Amino acid sequence: MRYFYLLIILCLIACGQNASLPTPIVDSIPTATASLIPPTLSPTETLIPAVTSTPLPTVKRVMIISFDGLRPDAIQAAEMTNLLSLMQNGAYSLTAQTILPSLTLPAHSSMLVGTCPAKHIARWNEYVPENGYALGTDIFDLAKAAGLRTVFVAGKEKLRQVTEPQSTDFFGFVDATDKIEDKISLETMAIEEIRKGFDLMFLHFPDGDLAGHKDGWMSRQQLLAYLLDDKSLGLILDVLKSRNLYDDTLFIITSDHGGHDSTHGTDLLEDLTIPWVISGPGVIQKQLETQVHIMDTSATVAFALGLPIPPEWDGSPVYEVFGLPVDPLRTGGCTGTP
Repeated sequence: MRYFYLLIILCLIACGQNASLPTPIVDSIPTATASLIPPTLSPTETLIPAVTSTPLPTVKRVMIISFDGLRPDAIQAAEMTNLLSLMQNGAYSLTAQTILPSLTLPAHSSMLVGTCPAKHIARWNEYVPENGYALGTDIFDLAKAAGLRTVFVAGKEKLRQVTEPQSTDFFGFVDATDKIEDKISLETMAIEEIRKGFDLMFLHFPDGDLAGHKDGWMSRQQLLAYLLDDKSLGLILDVLKSRNLYDDTLFIITSDHGGHDSTHGTDLLEDLTIPWVISGPGVIQKQLETQVHIMDTSATVAFALGLPIPPEWDGSPVYEVFGLPVDPLRTGGCTGTP
């Protein structure tokens, strides 16, 4: 029976690779409607138990990229051509939802630990070493236990508190808020780790969020920051291509939160709505019908790498991106979020 399911998956993937999409147009923050939100699934249930621990045939590594504070409508407004290209060649949602509080450290903890704040308890939003680390088994714990090389490159030091040091083979940060003149850029750090080889890499660009707090969300200055970060993304993609690593790398590009005026953290849709883009081996080209939540990122990565999915996780794999049936009992968001 297991091989029967695998045969179905391979056929669906082969059919999806012939599909094409027009370049996505993002004019404003989409509002999630009931027609886009399927019923929910408890985190331990799945329609396809035979394949949840089976890696997709050609996914050899995963790169998660987070553009801090990125609203969906900023992607086209900032002319983020590299991100738009990944959207065009992959699957995406422009109505994905983050958590409350819609803040950087809590949201990234939910993204990478796979749970709501009530479980990972990382509700603070500054670097507070004495608070320790987000609770629970995160995606880096799973990857490290499987013998995979893990890399964490952050634009804010506080993201160190998402996962313990022993779970990452490399952790590096360049934090513009610490007033220290860093001699290396984020992209340089990431490129060096690519050259060393990786199985799971998280890369965080902070500049859009910093510009939003200073000059306002969707301001000219913020859009310029996202444009420059997108160019850095382009350099990283070029390095992967030059080393023949691009074609078998799965990319997930998303954000921790949106924003309004010069702030975020509220339950406004502008703060809660984030993009979620996935591109790479086996991904069907389409705009997703599944209502994606930020916790689903870790579960999708675990599924792609053939790692076990902890039953306590609130997220679940976005099977639709691989052409698999959408779970009719799919989990919803955290309490207090859409």
